Amino acid sequence: MEHASLVAELTSRWPEHRVGPGLSRIAALMDLLGNPERATPVIQVAGTNGKGSTCIMIDALLRSAGLRTGRFASPHLSDARERICIDGQPLSEARFAEAWQEVEPFVRMVDEQQLDGIAMTFFEVITGMAYAAFADTPVDVAVVEVGLGGRWDATSVADPQVAVVTPVGADHTHILGDSLEKIAAEKAGIIKPGATVVLSGQEPAAARVLLAQAVEAGDVVRAEGPDFGVLERRPAVGGQVIRIESAGGPLGDLFLPLHGAHMARNAALAVAAVEAFLGGQPLAPEIIEEGFASVVAPARLELARTSPAIVIDTAHNPQAAQATIDACQEAFAFQPLIGVVAMMADKDTSGVLEIFASAMDQVVVTRAQGTPRALPAEELARAAEDFWPAGKVHQAPAMPDALELATLLADAAGPGTGVLVAGSLIAAGQARDLLVAEQ
Repeated sequence: MEHASLVAELTSRWPEHRVGPGLSRIAALMDLLGNPERATPVIQVAGTNGKGSTCIMIDALLRSAGLRTGRFASPHLSDARERICIDGQPLSEARFAEAWQEVEPFVRMVDEQQLDGIAMTFFEVITGMAYAAFADTPVDVAVVEVGLGGRWDATSVADPQVAVVTPVGADHTHILGDSLEKIAAEKAGIIKPGATVVLSGQEPAAARVLLAQAVEAGDVVRAEGPDFGVLERRPAVGGQVIRIESAGGPLGDLFLPLHGAHMARNAALAVAAVEAFLGGQPLAPEIIEEGFASVVAPARLELARTSPAIVIDTAHNPQAAQATIDACQEAFAFQPLIGVVAMMADKDTSGVLEIFASAMDQVVVTRAQGTPRALPAEELARAAEDFWPAGKVHQAPAMPDALELATLLADAAGPGTGVLVAGSLIAAGQARDLLVAEQ
């Protein structure tokens, strides 16, 4: 089967933005496959923002320490193969197809049972493919990014050796709950007996829930602030130089090829997670330096083109939007800044647009293609007009048109102008496909 046809078949299942009830289907698949989720230690990462970049950095540090890694990520930017990586590289099309062929008969068996009333979802199937591929390789450790929430996320069929929680904020409230406590309770589902829990700095309401779960599980907790964190940071060409507190004490002059205070915090969190995995042993400075130097995080304030400068980011909720704007202003100092924004209909549109409007002189709104969740450009434009002056909101039917219009606006505005594409991970992937040449 051609790769595109295979991906189309897989994604035609129950979509991942809807959570299928329970873990019964993924657990049944794992039992039929011989429980590959138990074949290798797991570092599981939940949270509202920063999961993907934290997983990328954990993976890089583990490989720098000489371990063979598997990494499961979601969603993908351009190709479903990005979700299953071995030693930092996505599966080849051939290996991806093999992974599906290995699990397909067992997926069909689970489908026939209609557990909790539905067949296996796309996310459950690709999670199963990942755990099977990691066991078959085999890898020394699997770094697993939660898709949505934590308690009923398919990745939680495994019991992690290290449970990491990035900052918890308001997102997916229609699924996870309408308060920080409810959302944190869902994320806390990854905290199970026998794990070491590594927590980034949290709002008090979320921290109380996460710590209570860790206490109930009898787990050791390492928390940002008392146990690790960023001591200093300064911008640098292509990233920043950071000084962090680690298990071995303060470490300084570490170059991180990512922008923003939020990425520095994610880096400190990644170091703490790897040190927890290694039983609390400090990582050698040279391992951290090598690991950070190898980090590649697509669409995280990625400079995709120059003249005019176009930066792509995945920010899609207010918490992430503010971090992105702060980092963009610090790293690039564009004057003026023109936005290209597309969003999903189930997001906090007004909250995100208000933050973008504080820094973007003009905005081109468009619609991400290929998903019914995408907010129509006309609706997004009406919402944007509440935050930008008359004449500063422009519409484009699709991402190619939006990038073309933003480029014309940037050229007209003169030197120093930059373009920031943000608002949706799907839209960021589509922009990246158009702007970034295949490596």
